[in-house]
Amino acid sequence: MCPRKRDCGGVAVEGDGGTNIGGCESLIKKIRFVCPCPDAALADLPAKNGNIVVKDSSNSSTGVAKEGQSNSPMDPGDASSPDIDEDLHSRQLAVYGRDTMRKLFASNVLVSGMQGLGAEIAKNLILAGVKSVTLHDEGNVELWDLSSNFIFSEDDVGENRALASVQKLQELNNAVVVQTLTTKLTKEQLSSFQAVVFTDTSIGKAIEFNDYCHNHQPPIAFIKTEVRGLFGSVFCDFGPEFTVADVDGEEPHTGIIASISKDNPALVSCVDDERLGFQDGDLVIFSEVQGMTELNDGKPRKIISSRTHSFTLEEDTRDFGIYKRGGIVTQVKEPKVLKFKPLRVALNDPGDFLLSDFSKVDRPPLLHLAFRALDKFLSDLGRFPVAGSERDAQNFISIARGINESLEDGRLEDINPKLLRHFAFGSRAVLNPMAAMFGGIVGQEVVKACSGKFHPLFQFFYFDSVESLPTEQLDSSHFQPLNTRYDAQISVFGSKLQKKLEDAKLFIVGSGALGCEFLKNVALMGVSCGNQGKLTITDDDVIEKSNLSRQFLFRDWNIGQAKSTVAASAAASINPHLNIEALQNRVGPETDNVFGDAFWENLSVVINALDNVSARLYVDQRCLYFQKPLLESGTLGAKCNTQVVIPHLTENYGASRDPPEKQAPMCTVHSFPHNIDHCLTWARSEFEGLLEKTPAEVNSYLSNPSEYTMAMTKAGDAQAKDTLERVIECLDKEKCENFQDCITWARLKFEDYFANRVKQLTHTFPEDAATNNGAPFWSAPKRFPRPLQFSKADPGHLNFVLAASILRAETFGIPIPAWATHPKKLAEALDKVIVPEFQPKEGVNIETDEKATNVNPASVHDSIIINELIRKLEQCRSKLPPGFRMKPIQFEKDDDTNYHMDLIAGLANMRARNYSIPEVDKLKAKLIAGRIIPAIATSTALATGLVCLELYKVLDGGHKVEDYRNTFANLAIPLFSIAEPVPPKVLTHRDMKWTVWDRWTVKGNPTLKEFLEWLKNKGLNAYSISCGSCLLYNSMFQKHKDRMDNKVVDLAREIAKMEVPPYRRHFDVVVACEDDEESDIDIPLVSIYFR
Repeated sequence: MCPRKRDCGGVAVEGDGGTNIGGCESLIKKIRFVCPCPDAALADLPAKNGNIVVKDSSNSSTGVAKEGQSNSPMDPGDASSPDIDEDLHSRQLAVYGRDTMRKLFASNVLVSGMQGLGAEIAKNLILAGVKSVTLHDEGNVELWDLSSNFIFSEDDVGENRALASVQKLQELNNAVVVQTLTTKLTKEQLSSFQAVVFTDTSIGKAIEFNDYCHNHQPPIAFIKTEVRGLFGSVFCDFGPEFTVADVDGEEPHTGIIASISKDNPALVSCVDDERLGFQDGDLVIFSEVQGMTELNDGKPRKIISSRTHSFTLEEDTRDFGIYKRGGIVTQVKEPKVLKFKPLRVALNDPGDFLLSDFSKVDRPPLLHLAFRALDKFLSDLGRFPVAGSERDAQNFISIARGINESLEDGRLEDINPKLLRHFAFGSRAVLNPMAAMFGGIVGQEVVKACSGKFHPLFQFFYFDSVESLPTEQLDSSHFQPLNTRYDAQISVFGSKLQKKLEDAKLFIVGSGALGCEFLKNVALMGVSCGNQGKLTITDDDVIEKSNLSRQFLFRDWNIGQAKSTVAASAAASINPHLNIEALQNRVGPETDNVFGDAFWENLSVVINALDNVSARLYVDQRCLYFQKPLLESGTLGAKCNTQVVIPHLTENYGASRDPPEKQAPMCTVHSFPHNIDHCLTWARSEFEGLLEKTPAEVNSYLSNPSEYTMAMTKAGDAQAKDTLERVIECLDKEKCENFQDCITWARLKFEDYFANRVKQLTHTFPEDAATNNGAPFWSAPKRFPRPLQFSKADPGHLNFVLAASILRAETFGIPIPAWATHPKKLAEALDKVIVPEFQPKEGVNIETDEKATNVNPASVHDSIIINELIRKLEQCRSKLPPGFRMKPIQFEKDDDTNYHMDLIAGLANMRARNYSIPEVDKLKAKLIAGRIIPAIATSTALATGLVCLELYKVLDGGHKVEDYRNTFANLAIPLFSIAEPVPPKVLTHRDMKWTVWDRWTVKGNPTLKEFLEWLKNKGLNAYSISCGSCLLYNSMFQKHKDRMDNKVVDLAREIAKMEVPPYRRHFDVVVACEDDEESDIDIPLVSIYFR
């Protein structure tokens, strides 16, 4: 059964008579890839006006706007903000927060120009969830547009671009009103919007619109952006004074105080478990300081010198009290006011350009000139320069030279005619990778304009990827249009590269957010669309609701279906010529039979679209082994990175790795938490132990009691003892037979967790306890806890009991009564619970060693204890009804109705209260406990656009390492750091050189003696040969010398138990060698061919 669709939002389109559509079902046009349910067909192609049933909007209850109109005043302050669908937007909420999301929900945006760039910007804004997006375009779809616009099909040629776009864009998010304007735009119409974006307008017209927006009250954010071949530009003006509420989106830095001096200026030292993130000039506030309480006044104070674990404060503390202990210092994030110049002024006084590639520091002023020259060329001739036309190129260069000479300030000494010639040739084309890249950048700037979240681009940004051009010199005939959908791309790269793209054999690993964008990009580029080409995509995951806010090829009726299959179908609808095969296999050692030698050897390039490092490393090793280029990328919130891995030219992905994340010590999590992350880590662990692991252990025992008890007896250690005790407890004194039992269990768990354990801890370590060296035990970062007193009047207490009792009932298969969620009825049930009085015990061992990895007591090898526990377990089993089984619960973070996050948030927040740690709401708890990776569509689009610019180079071949680019970008700041890849490390011996990319091969199925001789001829003395984890030969062992006449493959089969599948003709060995001077030589992997 297909999931129910979201409510359909208004879709405003123009028919022949200007009528409107009152719903989305009438717009659906079935194509060959559909959902099994007939009413959920995927409308991947815009429907023709003649096939649409239209209604008069005055009689429609869907609130559809007519062209240029809206259903409510377009003012973000006058519309009540809708509830945020946290299931849908959880990853985006992790980046923006609720306040920013609500501002987006109230924002109306105009996107003018619906070629490839406009479509990408609109897509990203609709996925983000703005209130409305109005699409403006007076022109009609041309075949030329299909090189960059994922919305259009050949059937749309001749239709208005805005009208041909509205339906498919609306499908991305029915909560956004998508409407159209197809007539000439007037500046007065701009007053309806909070932000306006122009992708294809003259400088003169842009100045007119920008003046209006700049002087409007309140100002209207204005963005002018263009993509011309491999060149792009952005200009932003958000008004005379624009306030940035949060410049970087990062959490305020904090530190746990260890000491504060009485001095002027004061020196503040913090505990040294983490580096402080403060910088000179930061403002900070203090809290929870004992002794020097004057600092707790909430007044921001300035840091004048920051170091790794301390800082100097601009404060005289000589008259303050003496610091005793405790205290938290927190960064104060201040708003920033930016004063934008209008385009009229900025054009001649651009100020500092935002740099992206530091090998091109002189490029932005030149591109500033080039875009002005193109505007004049268009104004003078009414057309773009013709690709390959030297006459037009020279005319364009002459115009640029004239503008440059007329400049009083900022005149360039060298206008670089060669670069301007490339600019002129490709100026008419909008390339998909460039549109994707700038669609991400500009989409993010609109979000900034509407919300004040993140620092805007100030004010010009220019970028080029001229290195992507073919290395071969081409004559003008190669740029001539062929009357195909790729003509725009051909006008930039020529027909030869287009053929290489079409015949490429591509492997995309992953079809999530990155994978969807890559599929769209390569389909538009024509990759794997020729007779010889093939694209293979694999992903073993299925579509979830949370995917829909950024994985734009999926719709809500696809929830539960295989990602790769749905994504492949959608990509084929973008370009029907795409030769694509979708698989549902994880790429790893276990799928070598699927992705065998022949598969890897046949590939042209691999694109990773993965979300975990281990999978990336595996694919990297495969590409390294089979000498295949790998294009790597990843995103984290507003940040993204791309890496190019080219055989023999660059280092591989695994050559450099980030340090592992620091894990909190077990004793900190279990007994001494000092932040909410510790509380949530503990809560997740308790959830899994109570509701998944213990019920699973119960079922394991009940399924085969004799085998289970035998295994426990054989283990005979502390872990076995602990497991048996938990199982017995679950089936004996904590066994639930009705819902009242579940409530009793939940209430007693509350008492155990948040009262009794704290009482025991503070009894063992009183507030005045000291360590062995006399220092206070409860010194930073430890926080002294207080037990909680249960209260039915406290919503947090009651919600914990509700969630815990419902989930406990689920594990026992107990029906949940209707009154369970009624607070008064629940309180009455709680009155029936008898809570035993707790008395702390003496001599309890509580782990305090931060290096300890296990909190279990020391191992016990006393079989008598284990046997007694097994006897009790057998008694419990005899009392169970026949066929009794429990129902383990696996944690699912993305279902807000299942009470999983309610319990985890309750556990964490109650524990936080114990330790006076600030509590968090359920969303924040979900982000941390669910380990949700923050993600937004804009950074994903940027990353994939950059990768596909590198794909041009990879498939063309012949580029040098200095032509390739790796990128780190942070759209929040914004920051672009683009650099050449690092070459691989080169090793030498005699006249030989090799890198990690090299693999030596030995053919002829050699014996061990022959193999050693082969190495000896290279001046290498092998003293160790291994296959997998087994040693085939070591010169120190005499018996190994008896193996000399054995075939190496036979030794591998006999000793390493190697099984070589029929499709493989070789196996690999690792050889340790030394030269004649007995110095170790690190040689490549050696492949021995035996078939």
